[in-house]
Amino acid sequence: MRVVHTERVQAGPYAITVGFSTWPLRALRSLDFSFAVDGGIAGKKGTLTITGPLGDESEPLARHPRKRDVWGLDIRALMAEGDWGLRFEIDGPQGRGTGELTHLAVLEQPGPPLGLSWSISTLPLLGVVAFVTVAWRRNRPLLRVRAAC
Repeated sequence: MRVVHTERVQAGPYAITVGFSTWPLRALRSLDFSFAVDGGIAGKKGTLTITGPLGDESEPLARHPRKRDVWGLDIRALMAEGDWGLRFEIDGPQGRGTGELTHLAVLEQPGPPLGLSWSISTLPLLGVVAFVTVAWRRNRPLLRVRAAC
């Protein structure tokens, strides 16, 4: 995972560096998040709450699959443009801490609108279906077998 932008969050006694694999953030575009706690994640556990225009979603913090020494989210997309936030609750040897990264601006999705993208991407499939239908109607293998009998 290549981090291109970082933000710092103070969650009680724990300083967290939040890393993003893409910047600026865009809706419906997948990216990786990393959450590196000063002093490492050993002996600590935590919860991440993602707040945004579509509501709140909480989950326990887990190791990033490719960067095992930090917590993180692998290939996650924020589904709508607007103002998002990340809230951390961490329990560790120095006690419990809560911190929040607020006003995380997510821009509109890149590229054409989603409906237009899906329409364009289904054109080849429709072409294949039309080709198979025409070829089947012209050959009609079942009717030729019956006529020969």
